[in-house]
Amino acid sequence: MTRFAPSGPLRGTLRPPPDKSISHRAALIGAMGEGTTAIESCLDAADTRATLGAIQVIGAGVEELAPSSGAGGNDLRVRGIGLRGPGERFAEGAEPVALEVRNAGTLLRVLPGWLAGQGRGVWTLDGDESIRRRPVDRVAEPLRMMGAGVECRDGRLPPLRVEGSALHGVSYQLPVASAQVKSCVLIAGLLADGETQVTEAAVTRDHTERMLAAAGAEVEVTELRAVAAVHSGPVRRIAVGPAERLAPERISVPGDFSSAAFPLVAAALVPRSRVRLEQVGLNPTRIGLLGTLHRMGAAVEVEEDLSRGGPEPRGAIVARHGPLAATRVHGDEVPLAIDELPLVALVGCFAEGRTVVSGAGELRHKESDRIAAVVEGLRGIGAEVEPLEDGFAVRGTGGLRGGTLDARGDHRMAMLGAVAGLASREGVEVVGAEAAAVSYPRFEADLASLLAS
Repeated sequence: MTRFAPSGPLRGTLRPPPDKSISHRAALIGAMGEGTTAIESCLDAADTRATLGAIQVIGAGVEELAPSSGAGGNDLRVRGIGLRGPGERFAEGAEPVALEVRNAGTLLRVLPGWLAGQGRGVWTLDGDESIRRRPVDRVAEPLRMMGAGVECRDGRLPPLRVEGSALHGVSYQLPVASAQVKSCVLIAGLLADGETQVTEAAVTRDHTERMLAAAGAEVEVTELRAVAAVHSGPVRRIAVGPAERLAPERISVPGDFSSAAFPLVAAALVPRSRVRLEQVGLNPTRIGLLGTLHRMGAAVEVEEDLSRGGPEPRGAIVARHGPLAATRVHGDEVPLAIDELPLVALVGCFAEGRTVVSGAGELRHKESDRIAAVVEGLRGIGAEVEPLEDGFAVRGTGGLRGGTLDARGDHRMAMLGAVAGLASREGVEVVGAEAAAVSYPRFEADLASLLAS
């Protein structure tokens, strides 16, 4: 148990750790490539270690060069085995290859797309107790439609068994907004006969599309309507065709916006604070929290850095303390801020009025049931919050009393508890604070550096 006491102002400059979502995809696409891919600033955390371990079991090589210029990452070289490498390396008649995903949901749901199109070979993906509660039928269904042999426990849960098969392209509409499912199907489409299309009803993070295109794949994105509106039909279609090879060569990973969101929100809540976050990824499909905070009146400024190039935009975010007003977050906004929605609830505790998040049922399938975790966690430290079927509602009371928040197994709830403690009247004791290491190993040290500035 770690106690986070009420603090004075947070001040200073911070570079958040490398982006977890992009780091996973960089390692996987590097392994699919031919030749060597240099990855600059790959996140060094438990989840990404699982991905590096998995691609080595499959046959790729990983060479760690040195810590990256930004804290929390490593510069790597990945020796790829080619799009069809896993099947070519699978010995005839061999036992299924066991792949340990630990608690990495991205690895669990994206990697099967590559394995499913191998033509031969069998792999079993399994992980810890938490991952075994996360549904995988959402990737099993489209892969089966493409001709893959996929089995999962009770028809929907890990372990996930994937048998390499001859695939054919499909046109698939995502029933749930999920960048992981989209990525799985698009990668499988590179190995399928004919075109594969994925249609999404709400825009989800597009790192995979950007990185595949940069590696030489033909990716066509069609905007189906210009402005997202609630319950108004599909918004985007992404199509890929068969590919012979990928050549990623070099991938630079920006700072993780989802990690940056915690010191950003801390600065918005703690009086007299001013924090500058540098080299943060500013992909438009990831920064929905900024729009929400803008509506709430938060003092947040963005400075885009156009000098770096590459497929992923990046820049600096400056956050200051100031008065806040309640807002509503609707379903079409949810995929753009899915990992930051618990922080919206926390900000709502300090805002004037009632903050409502709806259309966020996907939160029930994260490392924990995050709707229940947010409600129970915030109630335990003095918030007036109620669960909705697909979200939550928070009545602002001008702050939080403090108390104890149980975050065992959920890294984002652990970091939320820490931020809540700094902004509370009495402090917050976080049970399971060490879970932050899943995505942000230096979280406590970085917070301390802002308090010491």
